[in-house]
Amino acid sequence: MRILGMISGTSHDAIDAAIVAFTAGPDGVLAGRIEYTAAAPYPPELRARLIAALPPAPVGFDVACELDTLIGQAFAAVAADALAAHAARPGAGPVDAICSHGQTVFHWVEQGTARGTLQVGQPAWIAEATGLPVISDVRAADVAAGGQGAPLVPVLDQMLLEPLRAGGRRAAALNLGGIANLTVCAPGADPVAWDIGPANALIDAVVTAAADAPGTYDRDGALAAAGAVVPELLAELLAEPYYAQPAPKSTGKELFHLGYVSGAMRRAAVAPALPDQVATLTELTARTVADAVRAAGLSVIVASGGGVRNPVLMGRLAALLPGVRVTVTDELGVPSDAKEAVAFALIGWATLHGLPGSVPSCTGASGPRVLGRVSPARDGSVPQPGRLTAWPAGVSFAAAGPAGPEPGR
Repeated sequence: MRILGMISGTSHDAIDAAIVAFTAGPDGVLAGRIEYTAAAPYPPELRARLIAALPPAPVGFDVACELDTLIGQAFAAVAADALAAHAARPGAGPVDAICSHGQTVFHWVEQGTARGTLQVGQPAWIAEATGLPVISDVRAADVAAGGQGAPLVPVLDQMLLEPLRAGGRRAAALNLGGIANLTVCAPGADPVAWDIGPANALIDAVVTAAADAPGTYDRDGALAAAGAVVPELLAELLAEPYYAQPAPKSTGKELFHLGYVSGAMRRAAVAPALPDQVATLTELTARTVADAVRAAGLSVIVASGGGVRNPVLMGRLAALLPGVRVTVTDELGVPSDAKEAVAFALIGWATLHGLPGSVPSCTGASGPRVLGRVSPARDGSVPQPGRLTAWPAGVSFAAAGPAGPEPGR
């Protein structure tokens, strides 16, 4: 079965897509063949509208409806392009379904409890443009079961890290997207996961807002390398109470946004230049991630997400974590830029087979849940591959063919 997984993360800069062919082998291992990956930047005007509507901005249902439609249409266009590019490859097989995470616009958390979560990107537009069924709204079931609704990638992480865990290693998957999150897999224990704090979210926010910035993110860590950490600002940022909350926990742009940085600078009574702001925010990410890794007693971290392309951030992590092996998911067969899209392809596969896509020990839910709702294909059909009673014993991934376009992050 082939699934197209799609997501735009908390950096809200691009729509990531991955087509994965899943085959259950006689050895009990699920083989995933990654046949296509791409990252398509949002149109600038749509990204600007999205940023303007994110918390703490007040918006009405009119804006929510418009964004749900426009982002759904953007996902539909990316899906159609991905399917066309995939179909043009010699020997390509048909894609059976799409799993679209959409774009998170609000994650409602009160006193450490997730009350609700909202992802937009109307799946009907995707189904109409592609003719395929679409799995969407994948976080709500976990929240309804008492979980955080995040992170959901541990369903993939625990399978990728199983060889390390079985070999007696305390290993973790680290995602450095807009928000940094960690999935810890240790011998003799259930996996645990949580959102650590901002990875690229605050860096992207200050760079995007700067009139003279060369883009919307710190390409290759150039701004951080040119700046200097501001101790007073770093101390103010590290005092954030969220870091002391116990796991499982989740966060997002509701807390870590441009106004958050502005408030921290006012309290610290500093007004640093952009390179110094970025250097300080990069150090914040490195410090909070390193603190989490040390507290978990890890010996290996396997990183993914846009942050792995930032040599300043990765260099600081290596310096702060002597004795910890820091590598990337490419070594495990999953491209680091496409890992979340691959994870949602896997979640879509699980949903269609009646398998839970959440890991309760990671989200805090009362039990595992089959995730999402299914919009039928244009002809009314939904794949019926047959219900499975248990997950395969493991998963292996291999890439096939060239990747599609990337935004350069």
